[in-house]
Amino acid sequence: MDASGLSVRSGYAGDSAATANYRTVCGGMTNHAEAIEVRYDASQATLGQLLKIHFSVAHDPTQLNRQGNDTGRQYRSAIFYSDEEQRRVAEAYIRQLNESRVFTSPIVTTLEPLEAFHVAEDYHQDYAARNPGQPYIMFVAQPKVEKLREHFEDRLKK
Repeated sequence: MDASGLSVRSGYAGDSAATANYRTVCGGMTNHAEAIEVRYDASQATLGQLLKIHFSVAHDPTQLNRQGNDTGRQYRSAIFYSDEEQRRVAEAYIRQLNESRVFTSPIVTTLEPLEAFHVAEDYHQDYAARNPGQPYIMFVAQPKVEKLREHFEDRLKK
């Protein structure tokens, strides 16, 4: 967490604390999705702006239970909302993207109520910064960071 109290943490959402660990989630026998928790200052960034980044940089929202080579329900495209307003905004955003045919296939992102967010193991936190030479980071994550810098430079900390 940075000094302003804003943070991004890796974790799991969609199932119980008892099954919120990497081995169990990756086994595909839970209802968890690998997820991140984003704590943000709404006066600095809106949910709509975060959704724009989510849909344009983070992953492919048209793949069902898959992200790249990773397959299984734990890799589903999902937004876990904490209140009805977040659900409404996300639903409207997805509808707008589908109606505008931004993607060649329909968006399959699910909207799911956030029952609880379970923080992932320590080794998953800041994984890219601690493992810059890891092939997944080099070939999958780093290009997304570069895309983020290219399209949203004005929204990034200096």
